[in-house]
Amino acid sequence: MLSRLGSEFMPPLDEGSLLFMPVTLPDVSNSEAKRLLQIQDKLIKSVPEVVHVLGKAGRASTATDNSPISMIETIILLKPKAEWRKGITKNDIINELNAKLQIPGVTNGWTQPIINRINMLSTGIRTDVGIKVYGQDLDSIYSLSNRIKESLKDVDGVKDLYVEPIVGGKYIDIEIKKESIGRYGLTIDDVNMVVESALGGMTLTTTVEGRQRFSVNARVAQAYRESLEDLKRLPVQTMQLGTILLSDVADIKLSEGPPMINSENAMLRGTVLFNVRDRDLGSTVEETQERLNRMISQMPKGYFIEWSGQWENQIHANRTLKLIMPIVIFIIFMVLYYTYKSAKEAVATMITVPFALVGGIFMVFFYGINLSVAVAVGFIALFGMAIETAMLMVIYLNEAMQYLVQEKGNSRESITNKDLREYVIIGAAKRLRPKLMTVSVSLFGLVPILWATGVGSDIMLPITVPLIGGTISSIIYVLLVTPIVFEMMKEHELNKNGKIEILDVKE
Repeated sequence: MLSRLGSEFMPPLDEGSLLFMPVTLPDVSNSEAKRLLQIQDKLIKSVPEVVHVLGKAGRASTATDNSPISMIETIILLKPKAEWRKGITKNDIINELNAKLQIPGVTNGWTQPIINRINMLSTGIRTDVGIKVYGQDLDSIYSLSNRIKESLKDVDGVKDLYVEPIVGGKYIDIEIKKESIGRYGLTIDDVNMVVESALGGMTLTTTVEGRQRFSVNARVAQAYRESLEDLKRLPVQTMQLGTILLSDVADIKLSEGPPMINSENAMLRGTVLFNVRDRDLGSTVEETQERLNRMISQMPKGYFIEWSGQWENQIHANRTLKLIMPIVIFIIFMVLYYTYKSAKEAVATMITVPFALVGGIFMVFFYGINLSVAVAVGFIALFGMAIETAMLMVIYLNEAMQYLVQEKGNSRESITNKDLREYVIIGAAKRLRPKLMTVSVSLFGLVPILWATGVGSDIMLPITVPLIGGTISSIIYVLLVTPIVFEMMKEHELNKNGKIEILDVKE
């Protein structure tokens, strides 16, 4: 069962809303982006489970949001689950919306608002997984990124596959003719002033409204600057000949270039982005890595790739857990050793841990939960609870041995195997109630979480499920197997040393 479990960094938290992040061509115009936004919002609102839609194109007026006009962000608020159509899930809603929003030239992307911001802040990637391609030349990086996309497009679980555009941006180049401006008695600053005021806008004054201040800009109306021909006809005032056209003193043309240049660690960077749905993150990325291994070995010198996004977080978490798990088990063993003053008794109690692990894995498999940091936290807590119940049993068994020694002495001649078994049964069976009460209190506190709903329940369930399953399997072991192992140990001590080792663990 363990080998068939999927893996992920953290279980997805249902935020109650969706974030639709489509990306279109980098040379899209403002009016086209606005039109796409309106069409998408109308289609999204047609789904019955959607209550509100709010979309924006481009970036806000802040330096921290560097989204180009080709990136659209739409927050979709959903109705409460009780008002959804019968039998429909959140994934069904996403798939239905995605099918409605198949617009030529637009690549869809689906995530949630909070996790998207966390991903962007921690890894710089806005999807579940990102493949960063590093190199020296933008065209080569873009070519390699597209080859990676072609290799991954039919991998099961890979959704919203997209190459971040590196080339394809459109720019207006206005090159001043120095010979011409000399004939008209103009300077470069004169022409630049016309271009700045007509296209970029010139600040005339500042208006004050309460504590807020706004700059007042003036520029040529949009109807007079919508095409290159319009720009060529912009008037330029001269002292000698009056008004001339901008095309008389400047060459105006369109040129292509990168819409945005990304760099990291002093290297140019391109990115292949994709989300993972209907499959666990771990197996999906492992399959994509297998497909890319051969291609990576043939990459030009100076070019390499790096995995990022949720997968990067998962790798860091796995490294941390590989360090923490042995430390936790070692600490538990040392506590037992100092409690019993016996390594043998400590090891016998530690045998409970594998049996607890069995029940926890069975429960996780039954619920279809992927291995994650939350599940690991649940197992760490489970080890402590399992050891606690095993210690309780060992304490009662040792008390029974003390009564045996008080009544019959502590030697092979006075104690038979039948006496040993009788007192082990007394210590195990007649102390059944407190042991079951200890476990029941823990279970009664955990079981209600299995039926919990609302925000946060998605995270609590993976922590609770291994705790419940492991507690059940560990108590079966503690009640049925621990007394037998304890009796075998005491028989061995009696045969080897001629007496029983009595542990004083009452304190």
